[in-house]
Amino acid sequence: MTTLTAAPGTGERKARENSPGAPRERRSGRLRRIGLPYLLLLPALLLELLVHLVPMVIGIVVSFKELTQFYIRDWSTAPWAGLDNYSLAVDFNAPIGEALLKSFVTTCLFTVLSVGLCWLLGAAAAIFMQESFRGRGFLRTLFLVPYALPVYAAVITWAFMFQRDNGLINHVLHDQLGLTDSPPFWLIGDNSFVALLVVSVWKGWPFAFLIIMAGLQNIPREIYEAAALDGAGIWQQIRRITLPSLRPVNQVLVLVLFL
Repeated sequence: MTTLTAAPGTGERKARENSPGAPRERRSGRLRRIGLPYLLLLPALLLELLVHLVPMVIGIVVSFKELTQFYIRDWSTAPWAGLDNYSLAVDFNAPIGEALLKSFVTTCLFTVLSVGLCWLLGAAAAIFMQESFRGRGFLRTLFLVPYALPVYAAVITWAFMFQRDNGLINHVLHDQLGLTDSPPFWLIGDNSFVALLVVSVWKGWPFAFLIIMAGLQNIPREIYEAAALDGAGIWQQIRRITLPSLRPVNQVLVLVLFL
């Protein structure tokens, strides 16, 4: 006959579990486990509050005050203006309202063009890179150079290239190709929109290329082979297979590019 003996400490553990204070201890342990992630996030939330939310609230309060140069040092003592500042800003027949409307339209146009061109160039390059050919690895690395280059280095380089008198852009367009009557200004005036758009697209499209190229890896090649056997051309494959399959990736990508 085999005698079963309890493991050492089993009786004490059962006694603790059946004691009146055991449920309270289990609840406190559960609360500690649940509250630990929020406790770890607390420093980041406090910094987010100080860096973003507090200045935002102060800006909203200041917008309701008649703030002039005499109250810059202490904006809290500025007289209350109510909605006068907003009524002045939305009066598009006045100079301030006209300038605000132009700035808003320019910002929307810049955003649409920048995001659209970044996505278009990135998608075209990613689809082109799906086929295996000699030198594909080198081209992939070359395409990612603008994304890896530090922002300040890119800005300084493009600023030199867009200079009117000795910049590379005017040297090619005016001196070599003769497309302009005189070297245009790229860093001031209306042409600055084009210069900013070029730099934004140059810096942003490799990110779109990287994300779309990663998304294309999840599309089985058998689908393309079956479509080719059915007589589908390259454009039909892109329209019927590639773009629908990349819809979740494109949604996140466009949102990130927009932000």
